[in-house]
Amino acid sequence: MASDDNRLATAKQARNVGLVMAVTMVLWMGAQFFGGRLGLPARFVFLFDLAALAAFFWALVVTYQIWRKRQDETK
Repeated sequence: MASDDNRLATAKQARNVGLVMAVTMVLWMGAQFFGGRLGLPARFVFLFDLAALAAFFWALVVTYQIWRKRQDETK
């Protein structure tokens, strides 16, 4: 039974990663588009870039953790 709970938790974690990646990409593209249209200074647009990089780095770390967890389950 605990194995099913672990699989469900892993699936939820993977779904969250996918959601974060999708939302980050849409928001980042929107920030780039509207930043150019509104004439925002480059430093503000750079902050959007850094926020997107942070979100993608988080997603990479969590994806690695999911991969390791699944590798341990198969042993």
